[in-house]
Amino acid sequence: MITRKNETKASGSFINRLRQPDIQLYRKVVQYLFLATVGLIGIKFTIFVSQLESGTLPTVTRPPGIEAFLPISSLISLKYWLVTGIINPIHPSGLIILLMALVTAVLLKRGFCSWVCPFGLLTEYLNRLHKLIFRKNIQVPALLDYPLRSLKYLLLAFFLWAIVLNMNAAALEYFIYSPYNMVADIKMLYFFADITPFAFWVLVALVVLSIVLRNFWCRYLCPYGALLGILSFISILKVHRNTDTCTNCQKCTRTCPVDIKVHKTARVISDECHACLQCVTVCPEKETLYLSAARRNAILKPLAYAVIVCLLFVGGSLVGRLTGNWQTVISNNEYLFHVQNLDMPFYQHNRGRVPDYDQAAWLRMMKRIRAAQKPKPRTR
Repeated sequence: MITRKNETKASGSFINRLRQPDIQLYRKVVQYLFLATVGLIGIKFTIFVSQLESGTLPTVTRPPGIEAFLPISSLISLKYWLVTGIINPIHPSGLIILLMALVTAVLLKRGFCSWVCPFGLLTEYLNRLHKLIFRKNIQVPALLDYPLRSLKYLLLAFFLWAIVLNMNAAALEYFIYSPYNMVADIKMLYFFADITPFAFWVLVALVVLSIVLRNFWCRYLCPYGALLGILSFISILKVHRNTDTCTNCQKCTRTCPVDIKVHKTARVISDECHACLQCVTVCPEKETLYLSAARRNAILKPLAYAVIVCLLFVGGSLVGRLTGNWQTVISNNEYLFHVQNLDMPFYQHNRGRVPDYDQAAWLRMMKRIRAAQKPKPRTR
């Protein structure tokens, strides 16, 4: 039986923990806040599409945050913006979210991966299963680890070659306004809602491999993480180690989820560092490990890091809204038309290539649909 005294003690302990600079507590709070946001976006978008499928205009607003799951479209939007100065009006929030992630990498290392990304949170739980099954953290031999790590950079190089080098402004615009790109968010939802057996078993294989080999997706296959890792090299913040007070207990290295030899360096310079700060958390010596812009100067407190991460994404979305670059220009009338005709050939793709279409005629038709009166609901 829990007494009032024990309840008071537990409550006081939790409050004290909040007051203390508990890095991992702050990180978990931020992770779950973003996870809850992603969950709400998914639910709202599912309702939005479901209402379209019923033949009626949706009563809920399409959540722009769904575009965070369209990385290829966002990369194309980034190139188009850099070339023309125009923000893609079809999926504008995708570009804003991508820019926020890139800014995070420059300012806060790969904080996006360990503080924001829901797949990063899933990976942490899969790492726990790894340790539960094998009783320890098994490291991949360097002869295997380095070739595997190159895979995500090869994938990134392919996308950069295909988009940044090979697509001019006209090709980018042709893709952006294509029927395929206009329904890319709906196609993404259908991929998971009506997943094929092949895709299902690929996902199962990725989960199993992530249990056997820690951080398999993030470490070896994620091109998004590769891009953030490259940018993290120029981040002003680094994890520093005070060699004068370090006792060489190696707890920092043993706890590092990406196997960085923290105890052997005065400053962590690695594309794999996710800024999870677990090494800083376990260090028994005060201010021996810390995140700062310069050694022993400008140390960033854990709470400040958490606040900056949140402000970057909240601020970015506010800027997008205030500048009119957050909501898509696709009207509900157009979305209804798309869903009703989704099986038509020009909504499909062939290995990433969009089918040929008459861009001028297509856009004129979309303009007429956008201006049309609200259609009557279907009778049952």
